[in-house]
Amino acid sequence: MSSRGSWLANANETVTALVADMAADPWGRFSPSVYETGRLVALTPSLPRHPERVRFLLREQHGDGRWGGPGDYDIVPTLSATHALLTEAHRPGAHPEVARAADRGVRALADRLRPNTVLPDTVAVELMVPGLVAEVNAHLTRRGDAPLPLPEGTRPQLLEQLRAAVAQGHALPEKLLHSLEIIGPVARGADSVELVRGAIVGCSPSATATWLGDEAAGAGAHPGVRYLRAVQDAGGGVPVAAPLALFERSWVLSTLVSAGLDVRVPRELVDDLHAAFSPEGAAGGAGLPPDVDDTATALYALALLGSPRSPECLWHYEADDHFRCFPEERTPSTSANAHALQAIGASLTPDLPGRERYVAAARTLTRWLSEQQNTDGSWHDKWHASPFYATACCATALAEYGGADGSKAVRRAVDWLLATQRKDGSWGRWRGTREETAYAVRTLLHQGVPTTEATARAAARGAAHLLTTDGDTAHLPLWHDKDLYTPLRIVEVEIIAALHLAHTVPAVAAQLAEDRVGV
Repeated sequence: MSSRGSWLANANETVTALVADMAADPWGRFSPSVYETGRLVALTPSLPRHPERVRFLLREQHGDGRWGGPGDYDIVPTLSATHALLTEAHRPGAHPEVARAADRGVRALADRLRPNTVLPDTVAVELMVPGLVAEVNAHLTRRGDAPLPLPEGTRPQLLEQLRAAVAQGHALPEKLLHSLEIIGPVARGADSVELVRGAIVGCSPSATATWLGDEAAGAGAHPGVRYLRAVQDAGGGVPVAAPLALFERSWVLSTLVSAGLDVRVPRELVDDLHAAFSPEGAAGGAGLPPDVDDTATALYALALLGSPRSPECLWHYEADDHFRCFPEERTPSTSANAHALQAIGASLTPDLPGRERYVAAARTLTRWLSEQQNTDGSWHDKWHASPFYATACCATALAEYGGADGSKAVRRAVDWLLATQRKDGSWGRWRGTREETAYAVRTLLHQGVPTTEATARAAARGAAHLLTTDGDTAHLPLWHDKDLYTPLRIVEVEIIAALHLAHTVPAVAAQLAEDRVGV
């Protein structure tokens, strides 16, 4: 068998095993979160395996005292971990290294936080930062140290209003349950908070721990304790959200099928995708509200799998010229609207009820996405730190379903990708990464993107980088939630899909063979 044929056969075996593993996993595979783990250390020291969570925080601290990052993405995890270790240092039997690490965190925050500090556009950051700063400052005040300043763009007054509302028995908006930990002790056991499956609050370990409280966490009888124990990994960290089965499954399946891989999908996975829908669409995980991004990705996956359902629930999120992720949101998402375009485009059968409205929406989305494109040809998005992610989402959707109106934007995106490839063949915002390289390769080789000598050569160099860095399994967290995280299966599939396209597009496969890469 040729090296090309061998790679494709191995890829199909890998995909078959990956899909079977995903079908058996109710949680999804996601990187551990410093922010979320820090909240558990501070809130529930009686929860089993507490020392492992503390060691996780100590291990994840950078040499300069920060956690997380890069860029401004260090602020939220550093606040969480510093507060957790300051709290832990005052508990009986705390190791001296805990206090030393906490002090390094305080010094890092004193250097980083200014009134004009720019906050990243992560989940609930305008509420989370003032709450965390106040908690850290409470420790600093007790020991006579100068307090940390509060950056602009935060909403401490709104946070206090939300806390007062919960104390009075009022229910929070559903999407805020994912960040219930910001409410503090008044949320403990609150009757207004609904537990999903009798155990989970807001698809979040720290939200669940906040509702339980330390005494219940230590007693171990509540189903929420079993949930918290189940989501902690061997290294002591917990993910920022769990379970996220629909998010992971719909993304993985749509990526594999759209890239042309031979996917044998168990019927129960397809049935589970259908079962996740309500009249308002689908939610990414248990305890989260439905949103347009997960709804659209699930609709797209089902259409590609030959089991389509009506996209009518998308109208729940329609705005004047785009789709909102939620009925109310701070900033629109380019990637979510790209996914909506894919869902609509894949659903446009001749007999689709209300077809003319969907056709009009596709035109509107094409125009809106084109207008959001940066002058250099890239896009940015609120759900991911990298423009290579947003550009992949928008350019591939426009290439496939944007028609002639979207082709100009696609050409600009291709030019940007060709201009930003690094010397080693990779792509990346801060440094070359396998994830961002996969997005670029898949964009250059996507259906509807013309293959030229330049794009074939760039894609071949990118694929060569992916093949020669195959043993590098560490991923720079780039996805937005409360802090940055990596959806590990999704990123693995993006890499597989990019390499599959590189081996099946003749001009790129020939270049790979010429360079003796992939043998």
